[in-house]
Amino acid sequence: MEANELWVEKYRPKKLSEMIGQQEIVTRLQNFVEKKSLPHLLFAGPAGTGKTTAALCIARELFGEGWKQNLLELNASDERGIDTIRTKVKDYARTRPIGDVPYKIILLDESDALTSDAQHALRRMMEMFASSTRFILDCNFSSRIIEPIQSRCAVFRFRRLSDKEIDHMLKRIARGEKLTLTPDAVRAITYLSEGDMRRAINILQAAAALKKKVDEKVVYEVSAAARPDEVKLMLELSLSGKFEEARKKLHELLIDRGLSGEDILDQIHREIFNLQIPELAKVKLVDKVGEFSFRITQGSNERIQLEAMLAHFALLGNSQS
Repeated sequence: MEANELWVEKYRPKKLSEMIGQQEIVTRLQNFVEKKSLPHLLFAGPAGTGKTTAALCIARELFGEGWKQNLLELNASDERGIDTIRTKVKDYARTRPIGDVPYKIILLDESDALTSDAQHALRRMMEMFASSTRFILDCNFSSRIIEPIQSRCAVFRFRRLSDKEIDHMLKRIARGEKLTLTPDAVRAITYLSEGDMRRAINILQAAAALKKKVDEKVVYEVSAAARPDEVKLMLELSLSGKFEEARKKLHELLIDRGLSGEDILDQIHREIFNLQIPELAKVKLVDKVGEFSFRITQGSNERIQLEAMLAHFALLGNSQS
C-alpha cells in the first residue's frame, strides 16, 4: 500500500462478508452471488453507506481475478447524457463476457443524475442486452429514476450507518494504522459523520495527519465544525435573553473559526432537540430555523440572518418566561 493512499480505498471491503452494516441487504446479495443469478440492481440511499462498495464486492466475488475486465464503472454525474448511454454503455454491453459467468456488469454510479432521455435509452439497453449484461445503478434518491427502470431492477434501500457500526470501523483502522483513538474522538467523529462512513474515515485520516493520538480537539480542528456544546451554549444564551453574549459566540464561529452559515444552521437544528425546554418551544425554534435556512439559500447575508434568528430566539425565550 502507498503511504499516502486514501484510507477510504485502503480499507474498502473486498468481500460482501467484510461489509459493516446493511446486514439484510448483504445476505440477499450473497445469495445472488452464490447462485451466480444476478438481476439488475438499484441501490438507493445516502452517501457513504456502502452502495458502490457492495457493487464492487459483487464483481470481485463473481469474476475473481478478472473482475476489472468484466466491469464497466461510469459516474453518471460526469457522463449524464444520452450519448454516453448510446456509445460507451452500448459498445461495452454488446461484447461477450470473459470467463465462465454468462454476463458482465455495468455499474452506473450516481445514476439519479442521468437525464430523462438517457434513462429512457438505458431502459432500452437493459432489454436488448439482458442475456449478456447486468446493470447496477446506485443513487441517492430512487424517486429520480424513471419507473420503467425501477420495475426492471431489484431495489435495495441502504440506511445511514449506526454510531456503533462507525465506531467498529474507526477502531479497525486505528489498529491498522497504530493510532491512539480516544473515546471522545470516536464520539466526535460519529456525531460529525451522521451515518456516512466515507466522511468518518476521511475525518479520521485528516486528524491522524496532525497527531498520532487523535482526540476530540483535533477532530473538531480538522473538520471545520463547531463542538455541540458550543452551539448548545449559544442557543441557551439567546433563549435566556443574553442576546449580546449569544451574538459574540456566533461571531466566534463565523469569523474566528470560518464556519459557513449553513453549517452552523445545520448544527443549531440538531442541538435544538437536546435543549431542556418544552416541546412546543422546540417546534417554534425548528420552524424559525427552516425560515432562516430558506433565506440564506436565497442569497441573504449569512451573518445578518443568523443574528436575526438569535434575536427571534431571545424574544421567544422572553415570552416563555
